Amino acid sequence: MPTTPTNPLGAELRAVHEARRLHIPAHLLEIMDRAGRELAGSGQLGRALGTGDRAPAFRLPSAAGGTVGLDELLADGPAVLTFYRGAWCPYCNLALRALQQSHAEIAARGARLVAVSPQVPDESLSLSERHALAFDVLSDVGSGTARRYGLAFDLPEDLAAAYDRLGFDLQRVNGGHPRTLPMPATYVVDRAGTIRWAFVDTDYTARAEPSDILAALDALA
Repeated sequence: MPTTPTNPLGAELRAVHEARRLHIPAHLLEIMDRAGRELAGSGQLGRALGTGDRAPAFRLPSAAGGTVGLDELLADGPAVLTFYRGAWCPYCNLALRALQQSHAEIAARGARLVAVSPQVPDESLSLSERHALAFDVLSDVGSGTARRYGLAFDLPEDLAAAYDRLGFDLQRVNGGHPRTLPMPATYVVDRAGTIRWAFVDTDYTARAEPSDILAALDALA
């Protein structure tokens, strides 16, 4: 199945980032930029799971009710796992909307798509309903699953305070874990539980292109 070579999500993310920087106070931008540089230089990216690694098992509550485990995701085909920060993150919302637009193509390749965040289930449900998501949105409160994938990190105190000033209220939406977030990541996992394609970035404005995910699924065929 052919995929388009363009990167429409990336262009949209960059445009939103540039526009948002015009409305965030300079002293908060300085804190955010410094924290980004520190995370990039921390070695965290090298600790994240990648292609060829075994995908850790999980079972997490779904916004739709009940729980979803990796084993059932892989029962009939590969899985696409995407980790995002939360509904408060505009870049995450853009990425989830793009995945929804590609959901039929992902499903046509026999794959199950799930999105995982540290939000409490009620927040995940609100996001799922707002974007009319046709895939499961899972709550990893405390980021235990993200930590097993090597994605979880703790915000510096000044950045956590900056997020509070911007009104994100991570104490509430993350169920008492306001400083722990995942790096943006998307994995394609084959039926044997092996990660066959990975996108991980310390840059909170970066996300996997749906066209690259589809190409990775095609490569499994």
